Amino acid sequence: MLTRISPDLVETARGHQPPAAVVIGAGLGGLAAAMRLGAKGYRVTVVDKLDAPGGRGSALWREGHRFDLGPTIVTVPQVLRDLWSACGRDFDSEVDLRALDPFYEIRFDDGSRFTARADTDAMRAEVARLSPGDAAGYDRFLRDAEARYAFGFEDLGRRPMHRLADLIRALPRFGVLRADRSVYAHVARRVRDERLRMALSFHPLFIGGDPFHVTSMYVLVSHLEKEFGVHYAMGGVVAIAQAMVRVIEAQGGRVLLNAEVDEVLVRQGRAAGVRLAEGTILTAGLVVSNADAGHTYDRLLRNRPRRRWTPSHLARRRWSMGLFVWYFGTTGTGRLWPDVGHHTILSGPRYRGLVRDIFIDGRLAEDMSLYVHRPSVTDPSCAPPGGDTFYALSPVPHLGHTDPVDWQTMAEPYRARVQEVLERRLLPGLGKHLAVSEVFTPETFRDRYLSPYGAGFSIEPRILQSAWFRPHNISEELPGLYLVGAGTHPGAGLPGVITSAEVLAKLVPAAVAVPR
Repeated sequence: MLTRISPDLVETARGHQPPAAVVIGAGLGGLAAAMRLGAKGYRVTVVDKLDAPGGRGSALWREGHRFDLGPTIVTVPQVLRDLWSACGRDFDSEVDLRALDPFYEIRFDDGSRFTARADTDAMRAEVARLSPGDAAGYDRFLRDAEARYAFGFEDLGRRPMHRLADLIRALPRFGVLRADRSVYAHVARRVRDERLRMALSFHPLFIGGDPFHVTSMYVLVSHLEKEFGVHYAMGGVVAIAQAMVRVIEAQGGRVLLNAEVDEVLVRQGRAAGVRLAEGTILTAGLVVSNADAGHTYDRLLRNRPRRRWTPSHLARRRWSMGLFVWYFGTTGTGRLWPDVGHHTILSGPRYRGLVRDIFIDGRLAEDMSLYVHRPSVTDPSCAPPGGDTFYALSPVPHLGHTDPVDWQTMAEPYRARVQEVLERRLLPGLGKHLAVSEVFTPETFRDRYLSPYGAGFSIEPRILQSAWFRPHNISEELPGLYLVGAGTHPGAGLPGVITSAEVLAKLVPAAVAVPR
């Protein structure tokens, strides 16, 4: 059972031994950090402002529909198995993970389609069907992706990158792999068909990056899909979060919900705990923030001078795009739309121009591309009998541009445009079957998740905002403060945030018992 804040749980100076560690945020990165710390002997308290664990991976329940709010795709399940193993437990006995095949379908504006599958030969056949002349280039692309995976994920991504020397040692390899090139530019050197260029380069959007500007190292995502598959957790990603909470509580830790952290406390130049918004103080000698790195430095350390992550420095960062997400449930659709699978991407009439509108110009375009999630085809428990549960996600500008979108005015008109695209291209007759509807805008992300500028994935993963250039897992601003999650190394995405806790565990020493 999850523990909600109550007076008898408050640690004060009245003689009670304080918790050894406090984790700010019960997102997947924070929960993974708590598990890692628990395995090292710490007694951990996790604090979150929401009423359920999971952060962006939490869920909403509406009239029998369960809506997965954020991540829906599980890649590299081995990082989860490693996490559970570090805690002496078996992930697969606690979470029901289902491999999907096909992974997803891309529907282009010209009516053509591209289906991503697990089998390499089937993928080669898809490439050859769209563009026979690109088959050899696709094979080269696969080799490129594997090389970048080995270096970028298994090497750099799973070790600390807070020392400048770590970056300097990596520079020659970055040069060999042409990390200065963008994902799109790299893909364009391998295939000529513009549809294939989109299909092989869009993946950075899943972690908040502009494919025309983020480093080509991120073509490694294609290898992740090919090597480890695409999976869905039965019960949604929130089922993983709930399983993580059970591990934390079995370790003797606790999770406090409906409790927002207002400030990281400092004593004798070190992190000394946190103050909650309602005034409660939780003391600890080690603090881990799973809050957005921008929020951590700009808000939670607002009363402490900062050398690097100052407000002006944060304001100059390039932030990931915002997200407009329409969650909707339907009735009487169990037999409708049989060709619409679990994951569908509707590619709009423009690719480069739309991405520029979103990331560079900060303009809400008339056209759109959509990611459509239909988990009910895999997991009937997320919808009432005969119904379906969906979400449609549209990348949009974040709130930090010169003339930000007024979502109080634009939310419903934009939702109607999303519905029109869905009815025309994917779900004909949708309006007649709608039963429940919920909309998240960048303003929701700002207010619900405390994301600077309502950005969906924190700081954008450009080359000079990755690895050493990203906020470090061990804070250079305050001893005893550590960071995990999308805003720190190695970055956003479910494998990234889980791995950030693995990096944390390499930085934090084993707990030493403190006598009462």
